[in-house]
Amino acid sequence: MFAKSRIFSFSAISFVMFAGAAFAQITAIEGDVKGPDGQPLKGAAILIERLDMKGTYKGAKSDKKGHYIYNGLPIGKYKVSLVVDGKTMDTVDNVSTRLGDPVPIDLDARKGAAQQQAAQQAASTGTVSKDVERGMTKEQKEAYEKKAKENAAAMAKNKALNDAFNAGKEAQAAKNFQGAVDAFQKAAELDPNQHVVWGQLAESYISLAGTKTGAESDDALNKGLDAYQKALALKPDDAGYHNNYALALVKAKKIPEAQAELAKAAELDPPGAGKYYYNLGAVLVNSGQNDAAGEAFKKAIELDPTYADAQYQYGVTLLAKATVDKEGKVVPPPGTVEALQKYLELKPDGPYAESAKGMLQTLTGSVTTTYSNPTRKSSTTPPKKK
Repeated sequence: MFAKSRIFSFSAISFVMFAGAAFAQITAIEGDVKGPDGQPLKGAAILIERLDMKGTYKGAKSDKKGHYIYNGLPIGKYKVSLVVDGKTMDTVDNVSTRLGDPVPIDLDARKGAAQQQAAQQAASTGTVSKDVERGMTKEQKEAYEKKAKENAAAMAKNKALNDAFNAGKEAQAAKNFQGAVDAFQKAAELDPNQHVVWGQLAESYISLAGTKTGAESDDALNKGLDAYQKALALKPDDAGYHNNYALALVKAKKIPEAQAELAKAAELDPPGAGKYYYNLGAVLVNSGQNDAAGEAFKKAIELDPTYADAQYQYGVTLLAKATVDKEGKVVPPPGTVEALQKYLELKPDGPYAESAKGMLQTLTGSVTTTYSNPTRKSSTTPPKKK
């Protein structure tokens, strides 16, 4: 009996010692939580992550007094974070738990506010104040330093971009179109997502084409068209780009494509629709396509009957098709006189007023058989693009 009793006692003691050892390894973390206003914060989420081995513990929340406690943590090293609305507002790193009483770790959302302040300062000035920096955690400082380097690189890139763009504008003003092309091409390489860069590059190429002949002119013109396409790909709702692209297409003798672009420009900018067709007419006149020009001016008038210059140019294109009868009288196509009179009604002192009056005098009187066409260059001024 005695032997049995000793065996039983030994087993019982062994069991108690094992259970006691397991319980002694369980620890806890507790603390108080303050909100951005410095007052106890209710319902804040506490995230506990083990550092010395994989493990994440969630579920702890602060009570109405801003207090939290998490029991049942194995002895180890942890990172304790305060999470508010999905944002980490405070973190305490390398927390070592111990046997006995819970480890006190207080958390303060104002530290997260300090991080946000630091981010705002960094974004606006590229630096943060010493006071703010002192309130940042190691992770926050690393994140700030990384952001600062990115901002510095972006600022350097922006400076180079602005320098190249400004150099291009200066070259354009000096009519150094090759220099403008080179500068805007560099700007496009620095940032290919700037539509204004592609627009200026296109304009420079088109201007450069006008100073060249043959294959060199064609090459510059085609590169200008490509640049306009890239500008429009980035900003398809810009009526001005569609208009300028159309004018370049006319120079490339791609009239149907130009008309489609002008129709798009008119659709995007109804109040300015008339000027887009006037510009088309001006280019067509200067390239010797009188009939097509007349249709463009007519369209401009249909869109805006008070467009005086369009009325005048339409009258001129009609007059170019006038005939002379057996008596030596000029017979203009229908609408010629009306268009010229409308111009004088709208702009009695306009730049084309004297020319319009002279043509009307010719049309309402008789002329000799040696009559010369009043639309020759010496009697009229080619229309200017608007």
